[in-house]
Amino acid sequence: MKTALLVIDIQKDYFPGGKMELVNPLEAGQKAYELLQCFREHGGRHIHIQHIALRPDAPFFVRGTSGSDIHDVTAHFEGEPIVYKHYPNSFRETNLLEMLKGWDVERVVITGMMTHMCVDATARAAADFGFKVIVAEDACATRDLEFNGTLIPADHVHKSFLAALRSYGQIMKAEDVIALLAAEQAGAS
Repeated sequence: MKTALLVIDIQKDYFPGGKMELVNPLEAGQKAYELLQCFREHGGRHIHIQHIALRPDAPFFVRGTSGSDIHDVTAHFEGEPIVYKHYPNSFRETNLLEMLKGWDVERVVITGMMTHMCVDATARAAADFGFKVIVAEDACATRDLEFNGTLIPADHVHKSFLAALRSYGQIMKAEDVIALLAAEQAGAS
């Protein structure tokens, strides 16, 4: 099955010192890096997705600021595909769908930030477009949320959204995704 890796919004503003620091972004970024290296080493299709805010007064990811840059943990190398987006759904008003269709991709592996926003929106859209979806649960991060005066810890936010996304695809740890892809590749040879 032709598979592509999506590396969504692993950008500096989400890391310590950034304008929208998440919970455990370095750990999630490292797991995303492990998947990215697997795809790089085996010639797999992979796409960096970078969110750029449309408004110059946006709270983070403002065009031209270092916070909008892709973090070094999953550094974008020259020549690697990159999609610039302005909305949580990575398919909205971008060329992502055309890229994936052009490569005959049937399945996407999703990593990135934030679980409750861009990862969720992109995973649901990918399923709606007919792709098989795998979300690498430990290669995603989010933040604490608040609702009506109640603080919802990031761990609960993360797990709740992943539980809901099981209706759209598989939820797996990065190492299990790598093992699955290795087994598929061995079976194809």
